[in-house]
Amino acid sequence: MVRTEGISHTGFHAGSFPANEETRAAAEAARRRVRIMSATLLPTLAHAEPAPAPAARLALKTDGPRGLLDGAWWPRSRDLLHELPALMDVLDPLWGRITRIAVNPEHWPAIPRKIPVAGYIVKAGWFTPELDPHKLLLLSYGTGRWDLLVIPPETGAASAARLMAAASGHDGPPLTASALIAADDALDDVPGNDRPGRPDDMWEYEGGASAVPAAVPGQAGPPGAASRLIVGM
Repeated sequence: MVRTEGISHTGFHAGSFPANEETRAAAEAARRRVRIMSATLLPTLAHAEPAPAPAARLALKTDGPRGLLDGAWWPRSRDLLHELPALMDVLDPLWGRITRIAVNPEHWPAIPRKIPVAGYIVKAGWFTPELDPHKLLLLSYGTGRWDLLVIPPETGAASAARLMAAASGHDGPPLTASALIAADDALDDVPGNDRPGRPDDMWEYEGGASAVPAAVPGQAGPPGAASRLIVGM
């Protein structure tokens, strides 16, 4: 028979308790060291500020007879949701709040019915037979209507400069948007014509601004520029 009288159950548990406390204390100290090391090795990363959207590339007729076009717009893509806010930033102070636009769907893969811009919504529509596929129609509530030539995003800088000058010039040809595009395409077929011509028609390849200062009403400018407002890249 095994004798157990000499074993105190109370003493057994009491003797084991300090060892458990030391184990837990050591584990907690190790966890604290890990937390301190993590805080030291992983500093907080600086918050990156979002890059501002590029300005709209635009040339507008500011005086003289309106004709068939009020200027030209050279978007960077065919994404209306992405491109329209920058255009509205320029046009709203000049023409009043634009509330509606219309395009021909031939060159626009997606036309959302409502496009959010700076603090409000622009409603979009589309017309296939009635609207020139290279034109953007804009309506400002209670103010008026404007028509812009839409220069294809893939157009080279020299061709875009010629088209902007033709669409916004005071004495420009009374051509439709598609006729202007076709006329410039014909020029590109002639050797040596895909480069800037007159200085006031030049559009800088780098730097994002016209080589000619933007003309404003009541201020003298270079010949041929008095009827144009040119917005940089």
